[in-house]
Amino acid sequence: MEKREFKAESRRLLELMIHSIYTHKEIFLRELISNASDAIDKLCWLGLTDEGVGMAREDFEIRLTLDKEKRTLTVSDNGIGMDESELENNLGVIAESGSALFRRELEGKETEADVIGQFGVGFYSAFMVSDHITVVTRKYGSDRGWRWESDGSDGYTVEPCEKDAVGTDVILHIRPDGEEADEFSRYMREYTIYKLVKKYSDYIRFPIRMLMPQPKIKEGSDPKSPEFEEVFEWETFNSMVPLWQRRKSEVTREEYDAFYQEHFDDPEPPQSVIAVSAEGLVSYKALLYIPGKVPVRYGTDDYKPGLQLYSAGVLIMDRCQDLLGDEFNFVRGVVESPDLNLNVSRELLQHDRQLKVISSSLQKKVKAELETMLRERREDYEKFWKNFGRQLKISALDNYGAKKEQLQDLLLFWSSADNALTALGEYVERMKPEQKYIYYAPGDSVAAIERLPQIETLREHELEILYFTDRTDEIVSDMFRDYKGKQFRSAMAGDLELDGEKKDETEAYRDAFGFIKARLGDRVTEVKASTRLKTHPVCLSSGKGITFDMEKYFTAVQPELGMKAKRILEINVDHPAFRAFDVARVVDPDKAAKYAEIFYNQALLIAGLPLEDPSGYTDLVCSLWN
Repeated sequence: MEKREFKAESRRLLELMIHSIYTHKEIFLRELISNASDAIDKLCWLGLTDEGVGMAREDFEIRLTLDKEKRTLTVSDNGIGMDESELENNLGVIAESGSALFRRELEGKETEADVIGQFGVGFYSAFMVSDHITVVTRKYGSDRGWRWESDGSDGYTVEPCEKDAVGTDVILHIRPDGEEADEFSRYMREYTIYKLVKKYSDYIRFPIRMLMPQPKIKEGSDPKSPEFEEVFEWETFNSMVPLWQRRKSEVTREEYDAFYQEHFDDPEPPQSVIAVSAEGLVSYKALLYIPGKVPVRYGTDDYKPGLQLYSAGVLIMDRCQDLLGDEFNFVRGVVESPDLNLNVSRELLQHDRQLKVISSSLQKKVKAELETMLRERREDYEKFWKNFGRQLKISALDNYGAKKEQLQDLLLFWSSADNALTALGEYVERMKPEQKYIYYAPGDSVAAIERLPQIETLREHELEILYFTDRTDEIVSDMFRDYKGKQFRSAMAGDLELDGEKKDETEAYRDAFGFIKARLGDRVTEVKASTRLKTHPVCLSSGKGITFDMEKYFTAVQPELGMKAKRILEINVDHPAFRAFDVARVVDPDKAAKYAEIFYNQALLIAGLPLEDPSGYTDLVCSLWN
């Protein structure tokens, strides 16, 4: 029997196909099952017009067979089969696609046939795990079978053979294990094959069956101490009809939750379910979940975001990160579309317009669900915010606030109004008619902020204050600049611009403030009379530019930048401490100098900034007792 050479490519190209196109060796089974499904699809379609097919849809199946002695794995289908010329064209010419030709023939005809196979390239992925492949096939309408054989290196043979039924058997002789123990032998185990089918081909429309070992009690054994024997029975592996392909009205919330918990290995049900069925320029179906708790390793380099992507029931990508932006990287789910352009290995996507359209639509769906939750199920949203709110904040800052418009209505901050979380839109709705700014105060905790002397005036005017307890909060306000025309204004920085504020008396105490500035030098930018302090003696404000909380943030994450806020020392000229200083300035300048140091260090402590010399400060305070 004459050995034929591969027509299209050299041996080197074949090696490239086998070893470079696919990321994981296990993908071979997905490819062979997809090809088998395609062959059945073709015969099903033919059966619509040819009564001679004589098979109902329930008669079709894909069978997997293991022969551990011969070390073979066989994938069989009862689809349309191939004749000699099709074997030559589909398997002799690498990357020739019988399914692609079939699709071209269907163009312009109304049919539900959905064929994604690339019989040629996908078929050759089997050489990653096998050193010899035999294909036995018989085409519908023919009484002759054909056998194709190759070791994937120097060609193939084709010869006639006997085959009782229409269809194709692909017989793989599994390679011996290499340097890695059990590298290929695992494909000789039933449970491994079962897991691969469930992972990649669970939603193929035709049943995938295999003989599976089942423990059975031996006949005649003692019921009190029974003996067991292993019996093999045919078992269907795949569920065939994916949940997302069913109408929402036909699926209960319990079914959605059960799918999520099983499919994504989460013991807790999801907080929210988003089922999408879109038709139009790009058609797709999706089933998205917002988890009820933070996923394991979320926020670490080990966490892999992305949605599972299917086409025609076949898993194409397990983690497609292009379907949702980073802001929604916590969303789990599946997307299926027949309109995506797959590349030659059916493993990666061409980054085309269809994918972008789906991505844009999904992001809008997730945002709409979160907005509905915020508006109608506040307790649920606050639970979500506790889990994933920081991700939204960080994403709002990304690329200089490029996603401000998308995310700003979803952000929550602690508010002084009801001592609870509030959205920016809710704050603005509650603003007084004459109020110019959205006021906020940063600090390490709500309790710490409530003790800040800088917010006394705001409280006196009964103005709502946002408590920025996360270090990213103040960066959000700085990046946003405003919300619906209302600018952000920190209680710690600059003039609060409030009616009835204390008069600025800086000029009246010019000599006293000059003394303090001379003592403190470059440690402070300015010393001034405070218009905001009521009961406290001193505070620091930062004026324009970066604030103290931003300084703390950058000191923690990028200390090499050396970013520092201005330090404006504000003095309450009505406070007894200042009056004591002003007297000492005249009668005991050395003591007044100590007061100036104490003012500055107290202001640092109130602002949550580190003391430059903690030991020196305590000695200074103690020296006043003498």
